[in-house]
Amino acid sequence: MLRIPGRDEGPQRKEHYMTDFGSKSLAELHQLASEAKIKGFRLLRREDLVKQLESEKSGGGSDSSASSGDQAGEGSGGTRPRRRRSRGGRDRSRGDSQGGGRESRDGRERDPESGGGQEVDDLTEATGVLEVQPRGSGLVRGEGLPDTGVYVSPAQIRRCELRSGDEISGPTRPARRGERRPSMVRIEMVNGEPPSDERGPAFEGLTAIAPHRHIPLKAESDDLLARAVDLLAPLAFGQRVLIEAQPRSGRTSVLRALAKSIAAGSEDGPEVVVLLVDERPEEVTAWTREVTGVSIEAAPADLGAGEQVRVAERTLARVRRQAETGQDVVLIVDSLTRLGTAFGDAGAVKPFFGTGRELEEEAAGSVTVIATALWGSPGDEAVIDAVRTTENATIRLDAELAAAGVSPALDVRSCAISGQESVLTPAEVDAVRRLRAELIEMDPAPAAARIAGLINDSTDNQVLLEKL
Repeated sequence: MLRIPGRDEGPQRKEHYMTDFGSKSLAELHQLASEAKIKGFRLLRREDLVKQLESEKSGGGSDSSASSGDQAGEGSGGTRPRRRRSRGGRDRSRGDSQGGGRESRDGRERDPESGGGQEVDDLTEATGVLEVQPRGSGLVRGEGLPDTGVYVSPAQIRRCELRSGDEISGPTRPARRGERRPSMVRIEMVNGEPPSDERGPAFEGLTAIAPHRHIPLKAESDDLLARAVDLLAPLAFGQRVLIEAQPRSGRTSVLRALAKSIAAGSEDGPEVVVLLVDERPEEVTAWTREVTGVSIEAAPADLGAGEQVRVAERTLARVRRQAETGQDVVLIVDSLTRLGTAFGDAGAVKPFFGTGRELEEEAAGSVTVIATALWGSPGDEAVIDAVRTTENATIRLDAELAAAGVSPALDVRSCAISGQESVLTPAEVDAVRRLRAELIEMDPAPAAARIAGLINDSTDNQVLLEKL
């Protein structure tokens, strides 16, 4: 039980006890409320919880479900109030869109089966990514949550200014009779912070500028793939990198090498997110086991097209929210071609590739998109044409070189980057231009062999460029 100050301690001492709750964290307040046996304390807002604790300390404590002051429809003498019914006989007292509980004025869920005033105590904490639905409600999905998601009311979304892709946390109650999913009672955290009254501009309203910060790669000295890409098309924050690849040209190996090198580039480096669309399930397993330190978002081949689209859109929304909060994110998409097939429209891939940008605002980050586009089959060109001219860098893989065991299997003549002067030093730019001029005069196989020789003879690309 909480210690209550005695009457002889004086008003100043008592005031100290009455106001010291304001400096405590929400977790500490919950712990004190649990010790004081305050019912339904997890459903209370912070200020209401502080008032309840102060009431307990001052000796005027009572059951929280009866003292919160905002209970609706509770009958006198403990009798159950009669519900007003519509002409069709339906219960009109149920306020949320699931047909279950309704919200009180402060957004807390009330149990209609107890007369609208009894709070629900069997709560669990949930954390996941929000998907705002067309009618204004939302679903939270994430690891450990039901496949159907957790329901978020339109009022909560409006009050906290939530957007699709926000990571939110809060207590949830189980689904009631007639409901399809559990409901979130209150939003406690949004993207790792308490909800704010004034939220910054959305991703689309931020200012895009040219990429100018080189992404550091930490590749092993014999990592031909990552180091070759870093030479011929150096990566920068905010780029849109298009990897044109024939089937069996080694695109998966290139992507994994880049993901590993970017993730290991620096301790405070970018967040790496890999979106796999229509991949074989065993490939998804291989990604999760072989590449650590990255987030894998998979829409494998055993999902329907609609579900694949939903996973992809949720991933894109999450990446944008991360950039709004100041994070640098690298989104690796494999592949745009299969994503366009899932949408049934090649042009639908443009928002995914076009999201790549460096943001000018001080509090914002960047999104770098590295995406593969398959070519060689009928219809493949439509996806490439949809994003053509919007890329900052192009890398083309050669299936013949890959089949012959040549590494790196890059078509050197087709690899290009725009704006490299903003990414590399003048000396590095001159060295890369000399190397390109030499390689363009060669056939693909000798050019690949020349790149491999230079990489094998140097410990890193910095040393390599200094030798040229």
